[in-house]
Amino acid sequence: MENAIRDWRGRAYLPGPVPADRTRMFWLAWAAMAAISPLQYGYAALLAQQAAGLTLLAVWIACQAAGALPALHLVRRGRLSVRAALAAGAALSGLGLATATLTGPGLTAEGAASSALGGASSALGGGEVSSLLAGGGLGLVAFVGYALLGGLGAGLVYGVCGEVVSSWYPERPAAQVGLITGAFGYGAVPLLVWAGIAPDATRHGDLMPTSETVMAAFLVAAVVAVAVIGAAARYLRLPPALWWPDDVDPRSHALDAARLRITPEAAKQFRLPQALRTRTLPALALILTCAGAVSVFDVIVVAGAGSWGALAVLVALNGTSRSVAMRCSELFGRRRVLAAVLGALAIGQVLLAAAVLEAASAGGSLVSAPAPIGGAPPPDGAVPAGGMAGGGALLWLGVIAAGLGGGAFYPLLASLVREFFGSERAGEIHAVVYSAKAVAGVVAVTLALIALTTPVAALLAAAALAALPALATPRLRLPGLPATIPL
Repeated sequence: MENAIRDWRGRAYLPGPVPADRTRMFWLAWAAMAAISPLQYGYAALLAQQAAGLTLLAVWIACQAAGALPALHLVRRGRLSVRAALAAGAALSGLGLATATLTGPGLTAEGAASSALGGASSALGGGEVSSLLAGGGLGLVAFVGYALLGGLGAGLVYGVCGEVVSSWYPERPAAQVGLITGAFGYGAVPLLVWAGIAPDATRHGDLMPTSETVMAAFLVAAVVAVAVIGAAARYLRLPPALWWPDDVDPRSHALDAARLRITPEAAKQFRLPQALRTRTLPALALILTCAGAVSVFDVIVVAGAGSWGALAVLVALNGTSRSVAMRCSELFGRRRVLAAVLGALAIGQVLLAAAVLEAASAGGSLVSAPAPIGGAPPPDGAVPAGGMAGGGALLWLGVIAAGLGGGAFYPLLASLVREFFGSERAGEIHAVVYSAKAVAGVVAVTLALIALTTPVAALLAAAALAALPALATPRLRLPGLPATIPL
């Protein structure tokens, strides 16, 4: 373009005035991300306590991760407007939240998930999905409404909101996107608190919320999601191509030595096919798979402990740690902070495993097989959920460590994509990395099923999944540079 300004790397900018509603667009995107949080974290905590629920959660995660890439592809090329994408996301997310509760009491009444978690080792083999589809009725509605359509709707909202915010804040995209993805982490906290402490929310002698409380909470969340995401659809829009705020000199920003020393820029602007041919992109996808699986698994495990305070802290830290980690990465470097985050996640698994052993030595069980919400009591010999509701020091330390590491890796990986492959197509390339979350959902459900019989082994396996990428992260290098350049 004729009026474009170019920096020392040849990147073009078109400085323009900052719109008066840029801040409002940021907060609407933040609210939309918070509105879809109950679909993942609320469901994992309240309804993924049976084989059918675990299977539907895995399908939902796969659809949510897979829905972001096509949405970004269509929006970036102008074939789908931001308003249309978010309007569809609002309708689908609301439908997913409204049908999520059918996994609990509805399926139990039909017998589609009559067995408790302990007898669900065949869930990943398709047995539970086939029983849902064969049973028809509420099971099929939950599968289509929550797992398929709700997952696609959340993927639309997640991908489009991230693209809009990063485009309107090109001078600090990583920090701003970290803030809105944090809302996706802690947005489910109000729902969890309501379900845990509302009057008459629990059955006598059991800390599991009643089916009526859970259904009311998710229906309110559905109404809120449709209203909030619908408002975002009305006001969010993309900036002109190559737009840059005119109150920041792009050439000085590109030459900021202190920033480049801590967060160096890409060797060139990679296209998606070029990025796919590097070794770095599969490495980032593998890191997300391992850490994402452990993050979801932790929510299920802590929910099984019956300590709603610990669960709320875990989910809250999962979100708030993202913005803190992004700030730290600007001071110490993305790779160092990502390694520290994954290390904290691994330590959290070890502490939770120690808490299980401590509970076992005291004659109890931290990770139990609770009855489905609104369903039959747990089988003979099982310790009811909530038997360790007060928790112990090890439980709380494990929750804090797992919470600090369980969400911060998402924005760090997104910023590493921008750092490694350039900013021009960072959204599309990150969507490919983020699609690895589909595999993470399957791994998380597998770990949850193993935890039913051998929780210590499952937690130690989760610790290994987080520790291995933590050791490998510092050795990630910028693609496109000669291999002889030191790390």
